[in-house]
Amino acid sequence: MSKLIELEKLGQSVWFDFIRRSLITSGELQALIDKGVRGITSNPAIFEKAIAGSNDYDEAIRELIKTETGIDEIYESLAIEDIGMAADLLRKIYDSTNGMDGYVSLEVNPHLADETQNTVAEARRLFETLNRPNVMIKVPATAAGLPAIAELIGAGVNVNVTLIFGLENYKAVAEAYLTGLEKLARFGPTVKGGHPVDRVASVASFFVSRVDSAVDQALAEVNATALQGKIAIANSKIAYAEFKKIFDGPRWEKLRSNGARVQRVLWASTSAKNPDYPDTIYVDELIGPQTVNTLPPATVDSFMDHGQVAETLTRGVEEAYRQVDELNTHGIDLSAITQKLQDDGVIAFAKPFDALMQSLAEKRDRLAQQGAGG
Repeated sequence: MSKLIELEKLGQSVWFDFIRRSLITSGELQALIDKGVRGITSNPAIFEKAIAGSNDYDEAIRELIKTETGIDEIYESLAIEDIGMAADLLRKIYDSTNGMDGYVSLEVNPHLADETQNTVAEARRLFETLNRPNVMIKVPATAAGLPAIAELIGAGVNVNVTLIFGLENYKAVAEAYLTGLEKLARFGPTVKGGHPVDRVASVASFFVSRVDSAVDQALAEVNATALQGKIAIANSKIAYAEFKKIFDGPRWEKLRSNGARVQRVLWASTSAKNPDYPDTIYVDELIGPQTVNTLPPATVDSFMDHGQVAETLTRGVEEAYRQVDELNTHGIDLSAITQKLQDDGVIAFAKPFDALMQSLAEKRDRLAQQGAGG
């Protein structure tokens, strides 16, 4: 049995953190689904590598040039076709899991991270354009993103909330989800193809490895190396403990009685950035029920080869709290670090998006000249 399927038996779904047209058309994605992959996530950096870094899309770009389509439209046409094909391939998973898995995520333009209503408008437009029940629109958990998340859930749009690094931000995301569900339960979906309260889905993408990268540096500066490599996992375990509290009690029970689903925590940024750490550390240590782990290709291969399958997420939670508290004794403010990571993350997603637009413009011009010359 595949280790990914073993994880599924423990209540954790693995989504593939990569997309590229040849992945879908070659049969490779189907092979991954057969091994236990249950969804796909994408971001601007992934699309930049796929579109700018390959020839997979040249023929499609040539066809789009004929209609004199602008760069933004070319990108969106390419991305939507990929997302649509992947969603169609994953539809059986979506149906067989009653809408728990089988999702493909597409991110709103990262330059809208601080614009609530523009984020809502773009997310609704993308959701309607794709017109598939198993698409999630990715929205960052910024101050402007939080009300957008509530509004989108309230309209019946599936949302993958991204760029969560800290506990307080995570709790605000869960609050936005609950607020959206309450609105949806009261008024029903208001977007074309929108889901009712017993069908809408969301995940909260909690970033892991980058926390260690930042905290390890701060620990080195105060010569407190004993905590290095531990805080990202501790931070995640505390967030999961909070998840279990949030989706319990009278408020949640009222929504659950209407068929509402929990907003699963999704572990993101799970490839080990530090070569001194085991390459599956952020998979092995975060296995638990009602969670998702999104893995890039190399981490999938590593986990399939030598990952450890066991429920670990609920182990050592008291120790996790102690480790985070110990940061304070060294003068390290985890909240400030995680906020900076989110701020930097917004910029980090905007850069490859801009690079993609530039490379698309160059590729369009080159292909157009080849066409004119031919």
